[in-house]
Amino acid sequence: MADFDLKVRTKKFSLLIIDLVDLLPVKVSTKIISYQLAKSGTSVGANYRAALRARSDKEFISKMNIVLEESDESMFWLEIIIDKQYIDKSIAEEALKEANELTSIFVTILKNTKSRMTKK
Repeated sequence: MADFDLKVRTKKFSLLIIDLVDLLPVKVSTKIISYQLAKSGTSVGANYRAALRARSDKEFISKMNIVLEESDESMFWLEIIIDKQYIDKSIAEEALKEANELTSIFVTILKNTKSRMTKK
């Protein structure tokens, strides 16, 4: 997958998360979940772009690990939303599916980069 495509995809994920958070009911518990999910979900794209500007493979790996953590955290909050049935399940599951796919992509990128580094 080209870097540009993943930049676009992570931005679309951020927009999806923002839209999803806006659908959550206003409760004390959902305020916390909304904040955490909005923060982690939008951080995926922002931190991915930062990783692309890394000056070395080590810096890239460090930044990509942050991207991976944020996408995994987003999955956690989406699972909570689904389990609590706060919104239509299909909307949350669409976001969870994308978060899972992005997480898998980031794991692969990290593995490939680390493998390439050890071959040098």
